[in-house]
Amino acid sequence: MRSGRVSLHSVLRAFDESEFGPKNTLNLRESLPTVADARFRAEAWLRERQVGGATEVLIVTGRGNQSPNGVSPVREAILGLMPSLRRNGVVAEWREHSPGSVVVKLGSIRALLETPRRRRHRGEAELSPGPEALKDLEPDTIELLRRLAIRSLESLGVREPQSFVESEMLAKFNSLAASVQPGVEGEARLRAAINVALDQLDD
Repeated sequence: MRSGRVSLHSVLRAFDESEFGPKNTLNLRESLPTVADARFRAEAWLRERQVGGATEVLIVTGRGNQSPNGVSPVREAILGLMPSLRRNGVVAEWREHSPGSVVVKLGSIRALLETPRRRRHRGEAELSPGPEALKDLEPDTIELLRRLAIRSLESLGVREPQSFVESEMLAKFNSLAASVQPGVEGEARLRAAINVALDQLDD
């Protein structure tokens, strides 16, 4: 005979789904990824959610009850990933939500774009596209990148922004390229992220 009781776990999960929604929840506990896969998936997902306009997201790692010493290696890997993502402007802060989940507050698009490249952690791979990558973009995307570059240079007090527009366009593109997938849909997300950045610069 089935009990009519509702488990505490089910109640808490229902609250989480109500607060964050499926789009802003990454459940690593159910898929049981390796540590390396968990880090890769989490970073890609956090970057995508950032350019998608999310402010707070939930990563479910599991408690690690079945892991050696009762410590989840996936949870440790995700927590270890946070400092580098904060240095790169993707993450603003994070906190324990439960023994098996972490709430992450994402950085603004402006923070992502303004993170100095020299602050990137040593050993972090940087496969930055060259100027030829801009030639493959649609005219509307190029124009938005140009507006963002000029606006950014003006906000920094550059007296003759036109002299630096091309290099600034490439710098902004490189900052956003890691957060969007290639293709038509990816370019649409890129344009959306640029528009958000323009709005934030005007605030």
